[in-house]
Amino acid sequence: MGASSSTEQKVSSERREVEGLAASTGAIRTLQSAFSKLADPQLNAIPLHSLQKCFCLSYKNPVCESPGLPDYFTPLLSHLGQSLVDQFFVLDKGGVSWVEFVKGYLKCCGRMPASLSLNALLRVVALAAARAGTRLGLEFESDDNDCKISGSFLPSDVLVVFWICWTMLWDSKTSTLSKGNKNLYLANVSHLVLSAVVSCAEDGNSLNLWDCDFLGFDVQLPAGKFLTWVFATVPGLSDCLMQFVNARLEKLITHEVCSYDKSMGISVFLRKVLYMQFSFVCLLNTQFCTRWEFYYPIRGNTLYVL
Repeated sequence: MGASSSTEQKVSSERREVEGLAASTGAIRTLQSAFSKLADPQLNAIPLHSLQKCFCLSYKNPVCESPGLPDYFTPLLSHLGQSLVDQFFVLDKGGVSWVEFVKGYLKCCGRMPASLSLNALLRVVALAAARAGTRLGLEFESDDNDCKISGSFLPSDVLVVFWICWTMLWDSKTSTLSKGNKNLYLANVSHLVLSAVVSCAEDGNSLNLWDCDFLGFDVQLPAGKFLTWVFATVPGLSDCLMQFVNARLEKLITHEVCSYDKSMGISVFLRKVLYMQFSFVCLLNTQFCTRWEFYYPIRGNTLYVL
């Protein structure tokens, strides 16, 4: 009896602590509503497959006009939700309990420095890439968000990281449009990749960047230099994972779904796309370029936003 009482007090104390931390982020009511939607009443816990489905990205037709869409990009997207859940949420007695659900949320969306948020994002991307059959050249010293990251990026890795962040924002900003995830319109972020290469690669300034295939560059971008470049040039990148998780939980509660289909008026869709493009620029806070280009093939036409 004494041992049981002690365990209950410990659980109650831990619950109060994590609920207080979640309340400080303003997300406690959202988490409560999401848990009630996802939890199995008999287990009083969320089945693993239900939580994975909540964060699943099922875009099947990525569309882009920038070069070099990697073959593994679509499989990587399909593994992203599962990787996110496995990275942050712990199973307890056949499911994710309320306490573990809140703790998992705090690991990726709690109050933390931008460096820890970026570490969390890169962990999820690296795990999803491994499950998609490829590997980012990153090494994490431990399972903690505050661990040191070593290794290096290829230009193609940088492109994938930017497109993952774009996809997360696209998913969150288009969450009220229509039913189903059909097409994903990827922004042309070549100039971002080139900026990272010039800033981070050894002798990057000596590379010929005019009319080049940057994905063909045989250069390594040290992880430390790349992270420094991100915080100086695109600091909003670290917020993408948090925005995606919060948007998906809100969508779960309100039953909203995303993407564009033919039943939607094209003018409504274009206005939403334009707004989302502007939001992406503001989020990343890109100050090094004078023009941002996006290309969107829509119904056989191309929309240019300069």
